[in-house]
Amino acid sequence: MVRVILSVLIGAAIAFTLFVVMAKLIENSSRPGEEVEPPPVIDIVMDTPDDSTQTRQRVPPPPPPPPKQPPKIQPVEPDQADADASGMSFNMPNVDVGGASIDIGGVGAMQRDGEATPIVRIEPRYPVQAARDGKEGWVRLSFTINEVGGVEDIDVIEADPRRVFDREAKRALSKWKYKPKIVDGKPVKQYNMKVQLDFKLDQG
Repeated sequence: MVRVILSVLIGAAIAFTLFVVMAKLIENSSRPGEEVEPPPVIDIVMDTPDDSTQTRQRVPPPPPPPPKQPPKIQPVEPDQADADASGMSFNMPNVDVGGASIDIGGVGAMQRDGEATPIVRIEPRYPVQAARDGKEGWVRLSFTINEVGGVEDIDVIEADPRRVFDREAKRALSKWKYKPKIVDGKPVKQYNMKVQLDFKLDQG
């Protein structure tokens, strides 16, 4: 019983203490706060611009003159050889390859009638080993002239000696150019054209 009475007294004392503390807190918060001094006012005075100040205008430089155009170069067409009734023929100077020369032979050796005209004809190089060995010979080739005058479908028909001059003959023939045959105003292919390239040493 004593414990209950003590507990009630202690609880009452604690409640009374809390009540007093809360009253003090409320009393302090009701006081008006300290007055804050108003902030100072700063006047900014700007000087008026001086009318006598001179402004400088920047003048852009004049544009450069346009570049001069180079003179136009007129294209020069290669000389064309006349075609004969048996096919095509044209002359080419011999190529000096250290005592060796190559005779391509008039392409009167071309065994097909047509209107294609040779424009560019490259002579083959004489194989170095064949020139050293003193070998001569020839290669007979078949080919096709396409619509733009190029050479394609090159085949070796016969050669003497075999496989000695074939590569150089085909390489040179692939670089030949023609004015293609015209039928009804349009270029057409010419098939089964033939030519023989002769390889001869210059004995002079």
